[in-house]
Amino acid sequence: MCNQLLRSGTSIGANNAEATNAVSKTDYRSKSYIALKEARESLYWIDLLHRNEYIDDRQYESIYTDAEELVKIFVARCKKLDAELNVGK
Repeated sequence: MCNQLLRSGTSIGANNAEATNAVSKTDYRSKSYIALKEARESLYWIDLLHRNEYIDDRQYESIYTDAEELVKIFVARCKKLDAELNVGK
């Protein structure tokens, strides 16, 4: 579980870096959605680590809160990009 969190957590940053260097707005959107997906996956692994007592309540609250904030940031970014690109309309 820890390795899965490490993979998904570091993938957030990697995909955000790729988004920053995207060749188009569509590419930027795609990488941002991948980062969002990885952030949501990280929430899953953090929750699982807590439920299986690998991390205590204090660690869980701190880490989970940070990961939730990343999800909110990427959701807002993706919604804005969808609106700019008229995706889903």
